[in-house]
Amino acid sequence: MTRVFHTSLPKGGLFVGVIAVALHLLSASSAYAQPKVYRCEANGKVSYSDAPCVGAKVIDATPTQGMDKMGGSSRKGREVQQDEFHRQFDSALRPLHGRTHDEMNVARRRVNLPASDQAQCSHLDRLMPSLEADANQAKAEAKARADVELYKARKRFFDLKC
Repeated sequence: MTRVFHTSLPKGGLFVGVIAVALHLLSASSAYAQPKVYRCEANGKVSYSDAPCVGAKVIDATPTQGMDKMGGSSRKGREVQQDEFHRQFDSALRPLHGRTHDEMNVARRRVNLPASDQAQCSHLDRLMPSLEADANQAKAEAKARADVELYKARKRFFDLKC
């Protein structure tokens, strides 16, 4: 016998509930988030860090995902397997939430932040592209100021765990 359940939620309420539960369940596990890697140069020495520095260049340090099923078993790490699960989950729910996998990873990372920190992260998301453009296009003294402003924004982003 098939049972039919009706809810008294307003239109869209079920959608919000499903998304909230899904985000909560996914945030309970450590979401695989690829941290930014900065190439810093000081006194002719180059270093790489997850923390920003003045004049840093963001580099692509996406790890390889390893050989899969070469010997009949997966050699992917837990974080890669979790990211693949999240990618499939996000893809399946995309018609409901309209977000890309990367946007969902950001939401998973920020879901437990206080509301004020989430608002600052959103502000920094909008601000940093223009600061990066200013730092890339500026000349001489203006470049030094632009680099410092970009550093401050990146440092705040890092400290907030955005």
